[in-house]
Formats: sequence, C-alpha cells, structure tokens
Amino acid sequence: MSTISPSPASPGAPGAPGGGDLPYRLVATDLDGTLLTSEETVSERTRAALASATGAGALHIIVTGRSAVWARPVFDEIGYTGIAVCGQGAQVYDAGAHKLLTSLTLDRRLAALAIEKIEAETGPLAIAANQDGLDGQVLAGPGYELQIGSELPVVRVERDGLLTAPLGKLYIQHHALTDDALAEAARRAAGDLVGVVMAGAGVVELLPLGLSKATGLAVAARRLGVRAADTIAFGDMPNDVPMFGWAAHGVAMANAHEELLAVADAVTAGNDEDGVAEVLERLYPQR
Repeated sequence: MSTISPSPASPGAPGAPGGGDLPYRLVATDLDGTLLTSEETVSERTRAALASATGAGALHIIVTGRSAVWARPVFDEIGYTGIAVCGQGAQVYDAGAHKLLTSLTLDRRLAALAIEKIEAETGPLAIAANQDGLDGQVLAGPGYELQIGSELPVVRVERDGLLTAPLGKLYIQHHALTDDALAEAARRAAGDLVGVVMAGAGVVELLPLGLSKATGLAVAARRLGVRAADTIAFGDMPNDVPMFGWAAHGVAMANAHEELLAVADAVTAGNDEDGVAEVLERLYPQR
C-alpha cells in the first residue's frame, strides 16, 4: 500500500520548499470529512495527488481535531509519518516517532466552571473528557454517545470521574439542542472562560481559551520553516475557520458546513469525490 509521508527534499533545493516554482510550499489538510472518505480511508487518487505535491517539493501536514491518541490508528493505516497538528491545535505530534512535540491542557477548574455556566442556560449536558498525553483516555460520562470513528476507544465513567486527570478538552452534547445551537449557547455562557468549537456531527468541544487549529498550525509551520503565505488549507467544519484565516488559501469541501463555506476562498468536490485531489492535481501535475 502506498503511504502518505513528508517530502524528503531539502529547503532551497529546486522544486523544494524554499524554491520559487511551487504554488504552495505547505498543504494542510483536515482529516475527517476532508482527507478521509466517509469510510475513513484515503482514496488512491488522493494518495497519488499528495505524492505529486510532495514529489514536487511541497510538504503535507494533517491538522485534525482528533487527539493524537485517536489520530494514531488512522495515521498508521494510511502510512502518515509526518508532523501533525492534533487536538484542535493543542498537540503538535510527530507521527513517525509517535512523540508529542507540544501539548496544551485545559484548566480543570475553568472547565468545571464553564460546564456549570453552560448548564445554567441549557440544562443538563452529556460530557466526555479527552485526557492529555499519548496515554490519555477519552472518558465518556452518562449519556454521551460518540458519533465519529465508531472503533475509537472510550471508557465509560460516572460524571465525577471526568476531571480527575489533566485533559486537553471536553466534548459536550445536549438531548434537544442542535450542535450549532449548543455551540452558540456555550459561547454565550462561557466564552470568556473556554474556547467553543463545533467540529462535526455531535462534536461540540470546550478548549483552552485562544486555542485553535490556526495556533497549532502556526507552531508546526515554524518547525517546518514555512509561512502562512506559503500554505493552502483544506477543511469541512467550523473548527477549520481559524485555519482558513491563517493560510493564504482556504478550500472547503462541497460537504462543508455553511460557516466554513462562507469564508472559503474556493470550494472543491466532497470528501467522497476526491475533492482534495481535484485541487492538488491542478496545482502539482504529475511529472
């Protein structure tokens, strides 16, 4: 099986990052709903398009809301060994070495206060906690139902067991509110304490205040020696909005949320129709 890995070219070499003949030196792709099909695979066409881009000297980086623990099985399956931004920007992760390069945590006292304020407005929430670190578990409290990656490991706990260890973020759900309505209510109630983002169906997250995919991508890009002006980004959900604001060019998938479509520079085909490949094939034609 072909793999997805970083370009071996050195900066400044002809056709490599630092050279003047690349449309973009960095290709940043979201994972779920963007790079992955609905069956959580990467199509052969998309693999080939990424190989052409990296073969020309561009770098590819995955920027995902999944924590490194939840992203690693996908990275292993698709053969991705580069640096990745995980956890909505909280983690910069070396997939090849299975090593965290940076990791930010959510203050648990602020998290508890944020939950209290949100529930005062919305009523009871179902909550899950994503623990920090490469050994951190995802703990699901009563009523929380995971709606992405059905094979992902989740440990069931009582509510008072959710905040017992350092964590990267919380997931919240509500029995009656839509994801968009819940995210908006959470911002009104606790937006001065935590960041709030809607990352997918059934996935509203509470993050360290100020954290986003853009902040994580900026850290990773500095490590790679590239700038925002060198970057094209692909995504599908509101959590990709900051990344589009940071990158020189943002491409939304046809299946993207309306909030992302509103700020995208371009729209491509959906994730099941090789939308990433459709753009990359024009930018980095096979030689």
